[in-house]
Amino acid sequence: MTPRLRRRPGWRMLAGAGSALLLAGCDGDKLPQAQVRPGEDVPGLDVPPPDGNPPQNACGDAPKDPGRVTLHRLNRAEYDATVRDLLGDTTQPARDFPADDHGYGFDNNADVLSMSPLLMEKYSTAAEKLVEAAWKKGTLRTCTLDAANPEPCARDILSGFARRAWRRPVTKQEVDRLMDFLALAKRHGDTPEAGVKLALRSVLVSPHFLFRVEKDPDPKSPTPHRLNDFELASRLSYFLWSSMPDEQLLAAAEAGKLRDSKELEAQVRRMLADPKARGLVENFGGQWLYTRAMDSAEPDKTLYGAFNEDLRSAMRQETQLVFREFITGDYKLRDLVDAPFTYVNDALARHYGLPPPGSGTPVRVDLSRHPERQGLFGHGSLLTVTSNPDRTSPVQRGVWVLEQLLCLPPPPPPPDVENLPPPMRPDMTMKERMAIHRSNPACQGCHRMMDPLGLALENYDPIGRWRMREVSGAPVDAKGDLPDGTILDGVGDMRRFVKSDPKLPACLTEHLLTYALGRGMSEADACAVREIAATAEASGGRFTDYILSIVLSDHFTQRRGETEAQQP
Repeated sequence: MTPRLRRRPGWRMLAGAGSALLLAGCDGDKLPQAQVRPGEDVPGLDVPPPDGNPPQNACGDAPKDPGRVTLHRLNRAEYDATVRDLLGDTTQPARDFPADDHGYGFDNNADVLSMSPLLMEKYSTAAEKLVEAAWKKGTLRTCTLDAANPEPCARDILSGFARRAWRRPVTKQEVDRLMDFLALAKRHGDTPEAGVKLALRSVLVSPHFLFRVEKDPDPKSPTPHRLNDFELASRLSYFLWSSMPDEQLLAAAEAGKLRDSKELEAQVRRMLADPKARGLVENFGGQWLYTRAMDSAEPDKTLYGAFNEDLRSAMRQETQLVFREFITGDYKLRDLVDAPFTYVNDALARHYGLPPPGSGTPVRVDLSRHPERQGLFGHGSLLTVTSNPDRTSPVQRGVWVLEQLLCLPPPPPPPDVENLPPPMRPDMTMKERMAIHRSNPACQGCHRMMDPLGLALENYDPIGRWRMREVSGAPVDAKGDLPDGTILDGVGDMRRFVKSDPKLPACLTEHLLTYALGRGMSEADACAVREIAATAEASGGRFTDYILSIVLSDHFTQRRGETEAQQP
């Protein structure tokens, strides 16, 4: 039966008052102010990325500074994954929340994850629905409430739920505050069940649930300190799963085992083998490799009518499955550039000009006889999202390589810069058109590096098909001339150029560490980035080696406070 509690408008106000009781429990916890750093959704700011290759002798004597992470609100993906694992709810309630901002290329950047009145209202609505649904399924009822003496069962329900939801042990005082809701319900003539439900809802709107709380013994001290085991468990689970710690990880934290590097390594390997590591594929990989952008890709239907929803899905799955194999397999991370295999179904295989594997779902296929499809540069997802609707974009493709693989983002274009000029004759190639555009002195600096990288991929049309001629009928010219005189003659040269670039390991580390910490990198992090990359490469250079190198680093296991001079 639906409790009378929900039928009384006044109870919404009481629920808010109840949430205030929980907030009041954060005695002495001053919430850190956010430092808004530049990102694709933070206009007007431009700070260069860290130099992944500081002078060799610059790092030896450099002080170890793990930096500071702003109080980290769960983003939409993390919220949905957390309520899935906490309550068994797969309705993805966060789809109704306001979109998250991005910083440094990712939507889990704590500095831009703000809290608005609208979002708080959405949290309250979601909490009510989630508790009602879980209560009906019996997920939350670990015992039977005795109407005459409900306190023992209520305390058992609330203490167990709060421990899991807040991702740490709860104190007797915190449980006592939750138990106040039973007395509140009783005063208003409602049942103990109604009071327990209200307490459960308050757990879900508490900052201890909505934020990943990490405390500093002295918030104003710049001296690094190690995270406690529960803070470290949450860092680890939201890094690898985009979700809360499971019982095995929480138990290890409670036993104080996460201070042992061998235990941390064992947990990492276990968690990467778990299906929940799909969160790393979808959220880190989806933003680093741009597979998320496939949702909004809209090639021109007149010119590229072969593109459809089945291809969109197959292209996205291809990149996800290849990336997933790099997480669990024995490949070096840099081998993503020229991986000799991929995943296609019949439709995508025909689109690529590959032999159909005889399957409507993606299957692993060998590419040793199809070198044009090897590695990321042969993936339709990447090629489509870095094109314009009606033509390829050497600029977008070149920028992706510079930003995502080499960490050399070009500066923003000058104001009032002209777009690519139309062809002066019907058989004019894209390379010739780009050369005219680059002749503008205001454009030369950036385009001298971007254009050659993008032009090397010109054999791929805007929806990733291999071609020898452009739409106009002009033969494709896929030669890119780099500023140092190096010529990239097509995708094969491009793969070799990128894979051999010494900046690649540090750049991969920078993106992965940015995502792992939920903050952007700065010059102060350059030595740590280089050392983590070197450790990973020395251990084998596999994706797992990079993950372990990060997780075992001071940057991941420590943090510091912030002096007043450092605050924005």
